[in-house]
Amino acid sequence: MSRERFEELVGEALDEVPEELLGLMNNVVILVEDDPPPGEDLLGLYEGHALTARGWDYSGVLPDRILIYRNPILRICDTDDDVIEEVAVTVVHEIAHHFGIDDERLHTLGWA
Repeated sequence: MSRERFEELVGEALDEVPEELLGLMNNVVILVEDDPPPGEDLLGLYEGHALTARGWDYSGVLPDRILIYRNPILRICDTDDDVIEEVAVTVVHEIAHHFGIDDERLHTLGWA
């Protein structure tokens, strides 16, 4: 799958997130990268300060980053439909981290 098509899928996954939640996201960018850092086995990564951890002194910081890793997702998927589903799950998973939801809770909710 081309990078362009994969990026479209990330955009489509974002379109499925309720507008109310997207409106609450603050100072965050979503990027597609081909691979995670060497030695990391990740489909996505949230880097930053979750909304629940931001205090009165949160200012002047670079945007948080949500990274969606194309090659690891493509490696675990057999079909285009699998890729569409995995991208959607990964996008929601990383957005949840922006809202302060940890991996344990995400596993419980079925968004692991």
